[in-house]
Amino acid sequence: MSEYIKTGLKIIWMIVGLFWLVSGLITKKAKAQETFPKRFIYYWLPLIVAFYLLGPGDWFGKSWLREKFVEHTNLVGTIGLLFCIAGAVIAIWSRYLLGRNWSLSVQRKSEHELIQKGIYKTIRHPIYFGLLLFIIGNGIIVGDYRAIIAVIVVFISLWFKLIKEERLLIEIFGDQYLNYKLKTKALIPFVL
Repeated sequence: MSEYIKTGLKIIWMIVGLFWLVSGLITKKAKAQETFPKRFIYYWLPLIVAFYLLGPGDWFGKSWLREKFVEHTNLVGTIGLLFCIAGAVIAIWSRYLLGRNWSLSVQRKSEHELIQKGIYKTIRHPIYFGLLLFIIGNGIIVGDYRAIIAVIVVFISLWFKLIKEERLLIEIFGDQYLNYKLKTKALIPFVL
């Protein structure tokens, strides 16, 4: 697989990471949030595991985790990179639309607002959708079975976070959020 694909993947990770870091500095203050151990176990630990699984193949020696589920060709790498780009654009755009309402963990914000514009007209958690596309694209580029495990770990982690967020948003917005749920999908447009 071409080094351009691997370099492109690194650049996309840097852009998303930098945007998240900078935009996280202007969020509203949290009125309530989960404890640090809960946040670490539910959100950070699964991501650390996924990043480890998507890391250099040498870490896994000659284990079954290194077996390919797709060929490591430029075509496959380009398809994976396109998934990554689409996921990054969706995640960044969604994060931008949330503005100061965004939070890294499930939290009640001061003057919490329910955003229903842009992609939020179609799905309630587009950042998670974008991140999933991004991880799937990264997994396609890696092409080994370890990448499938990484995608599953991230999906499960995001799904549990999504459920917690939905409960909190119903608590905050009541019928307004319940009506919003009737008109949208949770994670994947028109599907789930």
